Amino acid sequence: MRCIAVINQKGGCGKTTVSINLSAALAVEGHNTLLVDMDPQSHCAVGLAVPEDQIERSIYDVLIARHSNSKLALKDVVWQIAQDFDLAPSGIELAALEQQLSGKDRREDCLKGVLADYGQGYDYVIVDCPPSIGLLTFNALRAADEVVIPVETGYFALHGLSRQLETLNVLKQQCNQDIMFRVIASMYDVRTKLAREVLSELKKNYKAELFETVVNFNTKLKEAASFGQPITEYDPASKGMRDFAALAQEITNSLAASEKAVHREQVVSVEDRLRAISKSADQLLSEAKEIGGEQPKVVKLENAQKDLQAKIDSFYGVQCNQGKVKFASLYPKAQTVQIAGDFNNWQPEQTQLSRISEQGRWETEMPLDCGTYRYRYVVDGQWHQDPYNEQTEVNPFGDLNSLLVVQ
Repeated sequence: MRCIAVINQKGGCGKTTVSINLSAALAVEGHNTLLVDMDPQSHCAVGLAVPEDQIERSIYDVLIARHSNSKLALKDVVWQIAQDFDLAPSGIELAALEQQLSGKDRREDCLKGVLADYGQGYDYVIVDCPPSIGLLTFNALRAADEVVIPVETGYFALHGLSRQLETLNVLKQQCNQDIMFRVIASMYDVRTKLAREVLSELKKNYKAELFETVVNFNTKLKEAASFGQPITEYDPASKGMRDFAALAQEITNSLAASEKAVHREQVVSVEDRLRAISKSADQLLSEAKEIGGEQPKVVKLENAQKDLQAKIDSFYGVQCNQGKVKFASLYPKAQTVQIAGDFNNWQPEQTQLSRISEQGRWETEMPLDCGTYRYRYVVDGQWHQDPYNEQTEVNPFGDLNSLLVVQ
């Protein structure tokens, strides 16, 4: 069994997209693969169409069982997604794991123990980590043979990677554990100068650690998530599929972490890598802040980031424009889509979305004053959080409300 943790403290870097589609691509190659969701937001289940209301037990229950008299095995919570592809889903209760295990011995080794006991039937275990540092992330890192860090080729990507290396450095010092890490450039748009510069910096500072494969910006990956399918099923002929097939091939062709071990004196320390990438990040940032003759460059860099984000936002999600807010989502099989929130007293029948395409795109637009609003979609009578809005909070019913801030 080879365990790979997919981790980045920076949100919006495509971490869950990489986790889901890498797992699916490995399964297509015939490797028995388990995807473990260690993020309480349960985005893996959303992206694979696992009904939230039907998840009776999750990875949380298996982890807790190790410190109780319960005999719950990993196989009791996994969902089969496809041939050779299983998911151990999470739930909002996972956010309470740290409190539940407070004072327990070796609580950072819960996942490692679960995989040692029940994970031997899998060739690969991919762990999708939360975008934060805490007990959940440390459990994933302790269990992992190696770490994959998706880096969005955007404005603050290098600083995000710097913070991530700090985490690995803390783990090394606190747990006396060396972890091999690999970096994957994601959401890459070759047409923007910013993306090309960030990729160039990654190649300069990481040679053996940077995957040759680059995950390009591809709307098919977003569409696949909205359909609840990995790209391997949604569009096997797409560029997104080709990228993840190449990534899976590159991983399977590489040696396992234990087989790649070399003498310590031949390995550049994490601290050295941290200093190098931080310096590159500072240089890129300082270039963007220069004034005078370099001012047009600042505009180009900022516009490149805005253009890329605009392409994503214009497809699905929430858009605010001159006092009006547009909600857009993709529900191909839905008969009705409504929205309920603070803005309509949580009465879904008051706000209907209109189906505007044969592919199942639904939209509505409403005027909203400045403020923070909580909302959920109601699709054919079933309540859902917005799959294209990462800002959420727990509601009194234990589900997640999506958050919208109108400025």
